[in-house]
Amino acid sequence: MSWRSGEVWLETDVLWFREREAAAAAAANAFVLPELPRFGPAETGLDASRRRRLQAQSARRRKLATRTVPAIALVVVSATMLPIAALRHRSGAYEVGPLLEDPPSLTFRVHDFQFQPPEQAAPVESAPQMPRVEWRHATSVGLQYAGRLVDGTQLPVEGPDWVTWNPATDSSPNLPVRLFGNERTIRAILAVLSAYRAAHPDAPRVVIGDISFRSGGRMDQHASHQNGLDVDVYYPRLDRHLSAPITTRQIDHRLAQDLLDRFLASGAKMVFVGYSAGLRGPSGVVVPYPNHENHMHVRFPSPG
Repeated sequence: MSWRSGEVWLETDVLWFREREAAAAAAANAFVLPELPRFGPAETGLDASRRRRLQAQSARRRKLATRTVPAIALVVVSATMLPIAALRHRSGAYEVGPLLEDPPSLTFRVHDFQFQPPEQAAPVESAPQMPRVEWRHATSVGLQYAGRLVDGTQLPVEGPDWVTWNPATDSSPNLPVRLFGNERTIRAILAVLSAYRAAHPDAPRVVIGDISFRSGGRMDQHASHQNGLDVDVYYPRLDRHLSAPITTRQIDHRLAQDLLDRFLASGAKMVFVGYSAGLRGPSGVVVPYPNHENHMHVRFPSPG
């Protein structure tokens, strides 16, 4: 290093008076190590000045960062709301607060440290009222597999204890025209379903299938059901689904057996059940029959 005429070198590695006091106090209580030899180029006053300048810049940045902080309001109650406010600044004698905002239109809930929108409450299904039945004094003519129905009474498509199922379309409800029967048949169905549901208030409603057409006669999907004395009753399902069971593993055998016993007590002449349905009854009255693995076919005697 060289110097030129007119230049004045100032040694800046000088302690200020407060620094000298602090250094003196520290030196009084500190153990002083002997100075070790230095290797490399000799340190000058410019190097120390550069270090202090960099330290001062870092201190100013830290001070500036602590003066400006984000203002985020976190309110944890039954529902958690996160309004994101503006940055809060302090300047002189006044303070600028967060910007005003409208109340949030969507509330979030805290679950496993994740914010999730609230689930919409499932609509509460109200039990249908007992529908009005237009009673008619019917006449069942001929046999169940070769007959007709005169002045039949229609079972409503839905009620507090039952729903109906259309086997032709595999859907609910059934068509009203497929739900006509003899007055005695309809009264027996309503009485059995009411007593069954009273004994099992947690049981699902019973699924009723075909009865007869308005005027009886040949009915698709069936060889019988022609004079209003037959009714198909689907076995209750374990999953409480109001539809026809697909396999016998879906059948609630306890409820199905109770339903079968109640139809027998109401005066049913014969009940056809599936071979693997697991239902039992008096021989010659409860009869295993093909294609009845998902429903029982209840047959009432003619009132005459």
